[in-house]
This record gives sequence, structure tokens and C-alpha cells, in this order.
Amino acid sequence: MGPTRGREVLFAVVCAVAVATLYAAQPVLAQVGDDLGVPDADLGWIVTAGQLGYLVGLALLVPLGDMVDRRGLIAGHLVLAAVGTVLAAAAARTWLLLAGLAIAGLFSVVVQTTVAYAAALSTPDERGRTLGMVTSGVVVGILGGRVVAGALAAVWGWRSVYAALAVLLIVLAHLVMRLLPPDPRAGRAAYRQVLTSLGRLFRERLFVSRGLIAFFLFASFGTLWSGLALPLGSAPWHLSTAQIGLFAIAGLAGALGAARAGRWADAGFVGVVTGGALVLLAASWLAVSQASWSLWLVGVGVLVLDFAVQAVHVSNQHVLTTAYPYRTSSVIGGYMIFYSLGSALGATATTTAFATAGWTGSSIVGAAFAICALLVWASSRRQAVAPHRPA
Repeated sequence: MGPTRGREVLFAVVCAVAVATLYAAQPVLAQVGDDLGVPDADLGWIVTAGQLGYLVGLALLVPLGDMVDRRGLIAGHLVLAAVGTVLAAAAARTWLLLAGLAIAGLFSVVVQTTVAYAAALSTPDERGRTLGMVTSGVVVGILGGRVVAGALAAVWGWRSVYAALAVLLIVLAHLVMRLLPPDPRAGRAAYRQVLTSLGRLFRERLFVSRGLIAFFLFASFGTLWSGLALPLGSAPWHLSTAQIGLFAIAGLAGALGAARAGRWADAGFVGVVTGGALVLLAASWLAVSQASWSLWLVGVGVLVLDFAVQAVHVSNQHVLTTAYPYRTSSVIGGYMIFYSLGSALGATATTTAFATAGWTGSSIVGAAFAICALLVWASSRRQAVAPHRPA
């Protein structure tokens, strides 16, 4: 029997709040810089600190979910993430802020442990629906969290954002211990075995192909969201930060609409969902690229792009957790390494392209990443998805 609807909602909220700790800094960077005297050229380190901690956590902490009770692991990581956000909220010096954000980022990988546990609790015929529901929380945290953080900072300052996150993380840790069932697999594997198993995944064709799809998928996603403010804040629009943030609502609507992709995957249409969504992803850049003359087209493009990204993301996780049911934490953690690297590539590529060829150049780069993902999918679509026995 799969998780109840109440547990699915709890899983989704955990994902939303945990991932928000990574992205909350983006809308408040200017405030942080003014308060702590951080030069504009160094503000990027405030975001990077959390991302670096997150990458370390993917490799070293997420695999723990395949050897210990995931209920306790999720609760413990939520508490430790709260410690990081408290340090950030109280920081009087830049180094203390960076340390707090790195700690919060390190333990924000609780998102992947949560997704893996939700998949493990689900029956095979409901796994896609559950993943669609739970990963919708990630999208809410990434896109909606920016809007909420900006609003809180406007009223009570940037420190209130991290104080609020700390309270939510502690409350969620309590609810996890109270409402989720214990994990019966605890203690079945040693840490070295789990890390070795994670390393072996990178030699398996199915895992690598889905990982490469995620790499290019989130490179395209990062190209949009790390660069969209550049054309919208320039002529002829000169939109404010708050106005630019409204486009996240369109992205949120598109991504939440893709939660149904999990049901389609359960029905056996995972290949159709992946291929069709990647075609939509490439096509969405035709609309997004028109930022110089049509905000309406940009909004439509953002909605379609985020729908496509979320649909492929859910489908990828459905395929991998079905193929590796005994290593769901390791496989999700390894998969998200591709996600993080792709997002970083997109963020770097879009600013470089914009500096040399404007938003048209950034759009070409984003579309190229989407086409690369489509080519990887087309070359690997004949791989059968069958459960792999534990290594």
C-alpha cells in the first residue's frame, strides 16, 4: 500500500521548504550586500556557498538513505538544515553567513532522501503519481520560494527569511517523526558498500542516459532562470525585480501542471511523455526568445518550458526508481548530480551568451541544450526498464 495523501502532502512540503533554503538568497542579494558590506562582485558567493554544500551532500549524505532509517534521516537533516539557517539569520559577518548557507545547503539534500522514500513506499502502479505529487513541492520551493522570500524581506528584512525557514524546518522534523512510518531496511548495508554502489551506477547505461537527459534538461532550465532578468530589466521594458518575479508564477503554473506526467508514466507512457516534453522544451525557446518585443510570448514560453522540464524530471525519476528499487536513495542522489552540474552550466552559459549576442544568443544556447537532451533520449529509448538486483 502506497503513502496516504496526507503523507504525500508532507513529503511535498518537506521538499518545498528544504529546497527553498538553496534559492532564498537570490531575491535578497542586494539587501544582504548592503547590510554586510559585501561588494557586488562577491555577491555570487552567497548563492554558491549553498550550492557547493548541496553538491557535497548529494555524494556523501543521500546514499545514507540506503542504509539507515530514512524517517530518522529526514528528520535529522531537517534539524541540521535549520541550524544552518539560524547561523545565516544571525550572521554579523560574511564568513558566518557563508558557513550557515553551506551547512543549510549540505543538509538540503534531504529533498532527495524524501523523494526516494516516497518512491520506496509507493506501489509500482502508483509510483509515478506519487513522484509527480512530491516533486511538485520542489518546484514550489524553487519558484514560489523566491516570491515569498522577496515579500518577507521587503517587510522585515532578509534575516526574517532565514528565521522563518528555521522555524518551518524544525516543525517539519517533528511532523516527520510523528506521521511517517519507520523504514524497515535500516542497517542492511555498510556505508562503503553504498558509496561503491553509487559509483557503479555511473557505469550503467540506463542511469547514465537518464542522467545526461537531466544534465541538458536543467542546463536549458538554468539558461532561462539565470538569464531572464537580463532582457526584462533592460530596454524596452526596464521591469523592476518584483515585476520580473511575476514570471515565476507562470513557471510555477506550468510545472505544477506537469504533475500529471507521473500518472501517464504509471500508465506505461513514460517514453511518450519524455520525448514529447523534450520537443516542447525546444519549441518553448521560440517564444521565450521574443523578449525584445512581446512579454506575452515570454510568459507562454516560460509556462511551456517549466511544464516540459517537470514532466521529464518526473519521468526520469520514475524510470530510475523502477529500475533500481533497492537503491532508490543512491540512484536519486546520483541523478541529481547531473541536475546540479547542468544547472550550473546553464547559469554560466546564459550570462556569457547574453554578453556577446544578447538574449537571442542565450535563447539559442537554451534551445541547443534542449535538442541535446532530445538526442540523448532518442539514442537510448530502446533500453528496457527492468528492476536491477542490488549490487
